[in-house]
Amino acid sequence: MNSTEKEQLEEEIQKAQEEEALEEGAEAGAAEEVAELSKEEQLQNELAEAEEKIAAEQDKYLRLAAEFDNFRRRTLKEKAELIKSAGEKIITAILPVLDDMERAIENMKKTGDADAMLQGVELIYNKFLKVLQQEGLKKIETEGKDFDTDYHEAIAMVPAPSEELKGKILDCVQTGYTLNDKVVRHAKVAVAQ
Repeated sequence: MNSTEKEQLEEEIQKAQEEEALEEGAEAGAAEEVAELSKEEQLQNELAEAEEKIAAEQDKYLRLAAEFDNFRRRTLKEKAELIKSAGEKIITAILPVLDDMERAIENMKKTGDADAMLQGVELIYNKFLKVLQQEGLKKIETEGKDFDTDYHEAIAMVPAPSEELKGKILDCVQTGYTLNDKVVRHAKVAVAQ
């Protein structure tokens, strides 16, 4: 073999090695591309799953908000109906007293007997008071009681006639009432000092 042939043979070997290296590099590149593609596909799958979860949570939130809104509306409607029916109940209970008042007025026009009229008005007053008591109204007692700011409002301070009456109620100017143990009107009183 001469030197030219030898050089050609070496070039051919070198070319073959280069081609082999290129093929190996291409295979490695293809493997990397496959690995990159699988990572990309995996990330896309994870992204799609996350988007599905977000959509499900948004749907759940919207349903919950709508359900709460419906509950709020229903509750407001029920409260309004309760208030209306409570007023109706009280008015229905008072109507017989109103009827008695009308009859008393008619009888007062016909008769001039003051004692009979007084008895009739007292009967109506007692009936009216009984109806209110059945609805939970109670009179605040003041006679001889200690002054209590929870139930009484002092409108006058009067000198105490005796030492044991200091801080006690001497006179009630306006009666106070509680409705189901809640003060609806304080009793206006004169207190001994």
